[in-house]
Amino acid sequence: MAGVQMMPAAVDVAGLRKAGGSGVTTTTSLFAGDWRRRRAPRRPSCSVRALRQGRRSSRSGLGIACNLAGQYEDSFEDVQLQLMNYFTYKAVRTVLTQLYEMNPPSYRWFYNFVAVNKPTDGKMFLRALSKERQELAERVMITRLHLYGKWIKKCDHGKMYDKISDENLALMRERLMETVIWPTDDTNTEKIG
Repeated sequence: MAGVQMMPAAVDVAGLRKAGGSGVTTTTSLFAGDWRRRRAPRRPSCSVRALRQGRRSSRSGLGIACNLAGQYEDSFEDVQLQLMNYFTYKAVRTVLTQLYEMNPPSYRWFYNFVAVNKPTDGKMFLRALSKERQELAERVMITRLHLYGKWIKKCDHGKMYDKISDENLALMRERLMETVIWPTDDTNTEKIG
């Protein structure tokens, strides 16, 4: 394009290295994170490996090793666990609000309990709560299930897919705008007259 300069892609060609005589050459992908924000050397999220096919064949092939644990054959149990933990957190907030309005002494006890035992791990939180006050633990569990049921009824999966898609597009557009060097009026070297 005339007048628009693109910054070179952030590919570390010098990052190709031989791995201790094993015949494996790797390069890291910078798509998994911004390379300027890295402070300590980390294990690459994804890497491209040139592998030798053994002694019989002189041809080499490429293999991609990705350590992000986001493969299509995953069971999404980690997502289910995050959802359960989030609904536990929402239920705790709901029960705290209810107790604040109806039972201030129980509110103070539960508030202090939540301050010490963070509800980020729902299962551990509910185990600890049930040892202290079984009736509050049951109330949180029932509220969690109720909130999940409300969410299932209101959640439009097509709309959620569209939101994720639109956000991805907006983020890629932002990144593109950051990497493009736009010409300024000062760069015009033509002289009129």
